[in-house]
Amino acid sequence: MQLFLFHIFSNFSPKDLKNLNSLLSSFRWGCVLPKKSTISIIKCDVGSLAGHHIVPKPLFDIAEKKLERAVKKGIINNYFVFNAGDDLELLMAHEKGEQNKEIHKLAWETFKECAQKASQLKLYAAGQDLLKTAFSGNVRGMGPGVAEMEIEERGSDPIVVFAADKTSAGSFNYPLFRIFADPMNTAGLVIDPNMICGFKFEVIDTKENKAIVLKCPEEMYELLALIGTVGRYAISRVWRASDDLICAASSVSKLSLIAGKYVGKDDPVMIARAQHGLPAVGEVLAPFMHSYFVQGWMRGSHWGPMMPVGLKASKCTIFDGPPRIVAIGFQIANGKISSADEGNPIIADLFDDPAFAVARREAMQNACMLRNMGEFEPARLSAEEMEYTTIQKVLEKLGKRFKPIKQ
Repeated sequence: MQLFLFHIFSNFSPKDLKNLNSLLSSFRWGCVLPKKSTISIIKCDVGSLAGHHIVPKPLFDIAEKKLERAVKKGIINNYFVFNAGDDLELLMAHEKGEQNKEIHKLAWETFKECAQKASQLKLYAAGQDLLKTAFSGNVRGMGPGVAEMEIEERGSDPIVVFAADKTSAGSFNYPLFRIFADPMNTAGLVIDPNMICGFKFEVIDTKENKAIVLKCPEEMYELLALIGTVGRYAISRVWRASDDLICAASSVSKLSLIAGKYVGKDDPVMIARAQHGLPAVGEVLAPFMHSYFVQGWMRGSHWGPMMPVGLKASKCTIFDGPPRIVAIGFQIANGKISSADEGNPIIADLFDDPAFAVARREAMQNACMLRNMGEFEPARLSAEEMEYTTIQKVLEKLGKRFKPIKQ
C-alpha cells in the first residue's frame, strides 16, 4: 500500500503534498469513496386558500425564489417545490448532511416569509404549523415536518418521496411494513438474495420519546404489536439488515404533543430508496393499490381512507379530505435531483396513473360509509386520541353537571 501511494503522489507539487491528508481521505485502498448526497423534504402548513384546501400560487412563488437564491449561494444543489393539500413541501438536494443548521434555517425562513404573505392575503390558518417564534438550529420540534436521508450514491439511485395531508405521524406504518417486511407485497423479500436478510425498523414511541430497533422477519410479530397502534408508535427509519444501508426515513413529529393542544394534523412526509437490492419502485407503490384507514381528516378527529392522487388532485374538499397522499419519483446524481438540459428537475408524478383508480374509488366508498356514522365511533377517534382536540372544552363544560348515581 505504501509503495502504491508513493507512486501516486511522487509527482505532486509541494502545495499538493500539504493537502495530503485531505487527498488521502478521498481514497479507500486506491478507490474514490462513493459520493455522499442528502435528500431533505421539509413541509409546513403556512396558509391555504378556501379553508384547508390547497397552497395558492403566491406562496409557491415565494418558496421557489427563496430556494433559487439558495442554489446560487451554494447552500443547496437543486430543489422541487410542490404541495400535499394545504401543506407546502420543500424537496432539496444538497451535500451538507442530515439536520444541517443552514438547510433547516433556509426552510424555516422560507416558511416564515410564506406565512407573512398568507397573513397579508388573509389566507386560512396562516403559519399554522410554525409553533415557535425563533429558529433554534433545527426545525424538528418547531412544527414543520421533516424527513432526511444521507446516502452514498449507487450507480443508479431511484428515490420516492411521499407527502400526506389530513393525517397523522403513524399513517406510514402500514405501507412501510408492507414494503419492507411483507413478502406478499414485495416479491424481492423472497426472490432477491440481497434482500432475503430482511430489514431493521426504528420505531418511535411518540408519547414517551423513546426508540427501539426491531429486525424482520425474526421480530415481525413484535413489530406489528407496536406499529398497529398508529396513534402512539411510528416507524422513523428502515435499514437493510445485512449492511445497514439506509432505505427509508419518515417524519414522526406530533404537533399536538409539541403545542399541548390540537393545532392541525401532523401531515407526515417520507423518503424511500428503491431497486438494486431494495424493493423495486413498483413494490414501493404496491401498498397504495388499495385504500387504508388513517387518523386525521376533519378537525384531526376522525378515521378516514387514504387516497393516492396525482399532484393536480392534491387538494382537500369533502369533510376536509379525504386524506390524500402524493408520490414524487426521481433520481439522485452527483448530489442533485437529475435534471433536464435547461436545469429543471426531472420528476415523476407516480400516483397520476389509472392504476390507482381502484384505491381512489375504494377511498370514496369508505368515506361515504364513515360519514354515514356521523359522530359515533369508530368514525370518530377514541377518547384517548381526542385528548388534544377541542372536544375537551365541551366535556369540561358538561363535567360539573354529572351527579353520582344513587344506589
